[in-house]
Amino acid sequence: MSLLSPDDLRRDPRWGVLAVCLAALALPLSFSAGAVAVPALAGRFQGAPSALAWVTNAFMLSFGSLLLAAGGLADRLGRRRLFLCGSAGFALATLAVCLAADLRALDLARGVQGVAAAAALASGSAALAQRFHGHARTRVFALMGTMFGVGLALGPLLAGLLLQTLGWRAVFASGGVLALAGWVLALRHLDESRGPPTRLDVAGMLCFSLMLAALTVMLLVLAEHGVGSPQVIGAALATLLLLVLFVRVEARARPPLLDLSLFAQRRFLGVQLLPVATCLGYVVLLVVLPLHLLGVQGQSPTRVGLQMLALSAPMLVLPMLAAGWSRQVGAARLCVLGLLVCAAGLYALSRQVLHAPPGQWWPALLLIGAGTALPWGLMDGLSVSVVPVQRAGMAAGIFGTVRVAGEGIALAAVTALLAMLVAQRLAVDSGLPAAMLARAGAYLATGSLAQATALLPGLPPQALQQASSEALVALLRGLAVLTAGSALLVHALLGRSPAPAAIRTGS
Repeated sequence: MSLLSPDDLRRDPRWGVLAVCLAALALPLSFSAGAVAVPALAGRFQGAPSALAWVTNAFMLSFGSLLLAAGGLADRLGRRRLFLCGSAGFALATLAVCLAADLRALDLARGVQGVAAAAALASGSAALAQRFHGHARTRVFALMGTMFGVGLALGPLLAGLLLQTLGWRAVFASGGVLALAGWVLALRHLDESRGPPTRLDVAGMLCFSLMLAALTVMLLVLAEHGVGSPQVIGAALATLLLLVLFVRVEARARPPLLDLSLFAQRRFLGVQLLPVATCLGYVVLLVVLPLHLLGVQGQSPTRVGLQMLALSAPMLVLPMLAAGWSRQVGAARLCVLGLLVCAAGLYALSRQVLHAPPGQWWPALLLIGAGTALPWGLMDGLSVSVVPVQRAGMAAGIFGTVRVAGEGIALAAVTALLAMLVAQRLAVDSGLPAAMLARAGAYLATGSLAQATALLPGLPPQALQQASSEALVALLRGLAVLTAGSALLVHALLGRSPAPAAIRTGS
């Protein structure tokens, strides 16, 4: 006698996989495509530079800080149920973004999008991990990773086309449509499952989320108000206090939100550097370059999308090839090689910014994309292969949180650094107040040339564009150094294993 219900018999697991993959496509699309829309928003809504930066950071902050918490809730409430709530919430939040009357409402809706995205991704991944096993699970998660990369890769091009033909609302609506399609498929075909009942670490969730929020706020106001401002000092103290409190809470929690003892393992720590390095070398460029080309240089959205395709195209092919190459070379060595190639590409791009038109940047952009794509397809497998199998779930959760939260923090840090570099170059022989230059630098870092020109009417737009380009050169060289340094550190932490680290196939 069959124990399956009629609903179980009608469900097709392949459609369930497609439902989660549509969410995995919508989420990075909202990040990379949303960044292209920022200059258009700057022209439509009046607001401070920090309000424009929050269009991207509000999404990344709430997304990254709540991934672990969403995983715990999915185990308790039901993975299918939370996926349906998350994907529906994402679609509704997208509608709120499109209907926003000002930047504050738009930023708030973007934050809600991030909350819903965390619920959808964490629960959808857990549902598929429960449904598939062995090599089938490996293929399913490889497909999810590919869809995530496709969302990042094609986001700028799709956004450019939509922005030029239908306007900024269509850019955000595209992700909502994908999430809604995933909801429809999951309602019919995704299996329900739950994990063992465990106590939720609510105090850890609150401390962790507030700590990341305080750190992001500190980085965003740093560029606009300066290092010694009360806002920056207050946010820095709050970050430090919440960090200490979080460590104390996690040391006592049973079970903890984050198993901090894993960070004492050299190889696990090395794996956590990989998403940080790819953020600095690749992910931040998906935002910084479109803002510069669109908002400062005044190029068309479609042209910028095509130029960004050179950066993202390797992400469509190389991650899948890297999994096969890792069996001969070793995953750790391949990751180190990729980061070094990315660093070389960043330096090559820095030499072209001032001396070649953007249409000739594609060789350097291809190098950056190819170098990043090598570790991109290997990081998830490494994150669980360097710990005992019974701790693989926690390791994957920590890795996902470091990856997404690191993207938000890296983006805020790079935006702040770029704004300060622009302000320094504007200060040469200008004789203008430092506070005014800092605000102008923050506007230019978010692609708002018109606002910077209005703030500094005594400087021609060409001078602002030149200062922005020179600051971009300095930023790219700094990122090249950091990426190369990360490669050497990853080699020191992962490269001394008895055998080359290779990814488990699960077969």
